[in-house]
Amino acid sequence: MARGWESKSVESQIEAAASRKVETARPKPNTAELARQRECESLQLSRIRILHQLETVENPRYAEMLKKALADLERRIRNLKPVS
Repeated sequence: MARGWESKSVESQIEAAASRKVETARPKPNTAELARQRECESLQLSRIRILHQLETVENPRYAEMLKKALADLERRIRNLKPVS
């Protein structure tokens, strides 16, 4: 019975090692790509914040300013998206 448990343990260790190999085989993004992703996420969060502000704004001049900021953010997000 002890041998059965040992073989199960060895089998799980082999599977864990194989899964680590698969994870390391995946190419890691370089620092420029990571920076681009962080910038894109930051811009998207800013976009969400502006959309929420637009829902509750009462001053038309402030609403116009928010709309211009939203258009700028959307343009910057489009420019950061990779061309596929």
